[in-house]
Amino acid sequence: MSIKAVNGDNANFKQRGGKHYVMLYTRYERFWHWSQALLIFTLFFTGLGLHGTHDMLDFKTAVEIHTYAALALIVLWVFTTFWNFTTGQWRQYLFKEGVLKVIRFYAYGILVGEPHPYKKGLQRKQNALQSLAYMGFMIFIGPALWASGIIYLTYDLWSDYSWAGDGLVAIAFLHTAAAFVMGAFVIIHIYMTTTGKTPTHYIKTMVTGYDNIELTEAEEAYIRETNPDVIKE
Repeated sequence: MSIKAVNGDNANFKQRGGKHYVMLYTRYERFWHWSQALLIFTLFFTGLGLHGTHDMLDFKTAVEIHTYAALALIVLWVFTTFWNFTTGQWRQYLFKEGVLKVIRFYAYGILVGEPHPYKKGLQRKQNALQSLAYMGFMIFIGPALWASGIIYLTYDLWSDYSWAGDGLVAIAFLHTAAAFVMGAFVIIHIYMTTTGKTPTHYIKTMVTGYDNIELTEAEEAYIRETNPDVIKE
């Protein structure tokens, strides 16, 4: 996140010892996160209903809710992609060094009380493993769901072709497989939120937007010179 972007969101900072209490996640990032979560849970719930896993919704209602939620999620992702590129936030998802150290930490270090090898900062909100996972989510899982879902919805446009029957089976399989991969991603994501300083630390951060992080001297000097009110002593 650029300092300019933080100031543009009227971020607030509160000094705590050698660190600063920073609004790390903007209002839009929090809106994106929670609305996306709601839509994904809605899609997964209705999708399970369509497959007959539960009968809490009739088929027609499940189809309608699933379709509208999918379209809303596509619109959200398209707008968010635009927002990421116009604000420079896309850089947060680039591959970072140290992914093996982070994997080792979650596989072993966290069990024996080792410190996390990654320190969150204003310009580095995600660790190497998070960046890799989110990039895979946005490049592979999401587009697979969008494309297969849209093709499925437009079946009437290509149903007259000789290969339509086999094509529909393949598309349905791809869509379901991508949905379960997304479900696994969400479950792991929820688990990872419990590995912070407290079990609710990351959830609280994503609700309020604030986290206690270190600012570099250059970052603090720039903020104090251009907008000193954003740092509360």
